[in-house]
Amino acid sequence: MEVYLDNSATTKVRAEVLKQIIDVNENFYGNPSSLHRMGLQIEKRIQEARKSAAKIIKAKPEEIYFTGGGTESNNIAIMGHLSNADRKHNIITTKIEHPSVYNVFNHFKDKAEVRFLESDGMGRVDLDCLKSIVDENTLLVSVMHVNNEIGIVQDLEKITKIVKDKNKGTKIHVDAVQSYGKIKIDVNKLPVDTISFSSHKIHGPKGVGGLFVRSGIRLNPVTFGGGQERAVRPGTENTPGIVGFGEACELVYSNFKEENDKLYELKKLYAKRLSEEIADIKINSSMEEDGAPHILNVSFKNVRGEVLVHYLEQKGIYVSTGSACSSKAKNNRILDAVNLDREYVDGTIRISLGYFNSSDEVEYVVENIKQSVNDIRKIMK
Repeated sequence: MEVYLDNSATTKVRAEVLKQIIDVNENFYGNPSSLHRMGLQIEKRIQEARKSAAKIIKAKPEEIYFTGGGTESNNIAIMGHLSNADRKHNIITTKIEHPSVYNVFNHFKDKAEVRFLESDGMGRVDLDCLKSIVDENTLLVSVMHVNNEIGIVQDLEKITKIVKDKNKGTKIHVDAVQSYGKIKIDVNKLPVDTISFSSHKIHGPKGVGGLFVRSGIRLNPVTFGGGQERAVRPGTENTPGIVGFGEACELVYSNFKEENDKLYELKKLYAKRLSEEIADIKINSSMEEDGAPHILNVSFKNVRGEVLVHYLEQKGIYVSTGSACSSKAKNNRILDAVNLDREYVDGTIRISLGYFNSSDEVEYVVENIKQSVNDIRKIMK
């Protein structure tokens, strides 16, 4: 039996999406910048995909820009907002951001003061801390909507209100790569300026992402070329990827509640059965409404997470020790930031769920995790 539980790293492309990708490669392979019929045909398909991506967050199609992925979207947004940053400014983010945000902020530490928000043991942003550090010189606040390792959902309504009440001119960027298509977002009700998201997290193809830029906001470009995507992301468009992404968005939109209800139930079932079967276990993800439906972070005492991952893959079960983008880092910055007990940190794995997972897999997975944890604990003793 093969069970893929690393959907926060990437997802399997759905058959309907793959069909669209093949169709574009075979029949609509023209360059969308070309003036002839083949160019116009694929340009029309791109605009259809733009509408599909926009309606997930209730944006206008013209507010959506296609990119090469979530990391590029974060870089374009943050660097675009901070092109005029200087030493009088401060910029704010959290210590539990994805590397594509955290490392960009560190890149600007010589140009502006970088301030980090505190968070509690579940990863929730400290709102009092936010109130105290936003001031008249705050240029940008960037907050991850759903943390990719522990799955906490930040309260964007409260966060954005605090920021705009303190400084209406402060720009707000949201990394929504893990929440897009899983948590409802309405840009008409949130005063955010930019939002990044990605195709391969919602069963679309890799190599394509999206960036919402609110009408009236101007991002200074960080790359230059032929002016594609209205010069925000120049370069020949990844047309098969964009059309495939659009199809993935349509599939998500059509069954939004049903699919996410299923993910919530699976997450709860995994947490329940693991807690029942294994001693000295810690569930690091919120099981309440402020926990994402698809991410369950679990720690086992006296276990090495990377060893457990390899034990499980021999049984056809695929989990991770955290973010794929941080897999080669020596320390887990996110777990350190939420002050997880040291005796549990090393034994942490992330189970992340997707469209293809079902309740039929749960007992097989739990039993093999139990056996593997017991074997590793005997060896470590």
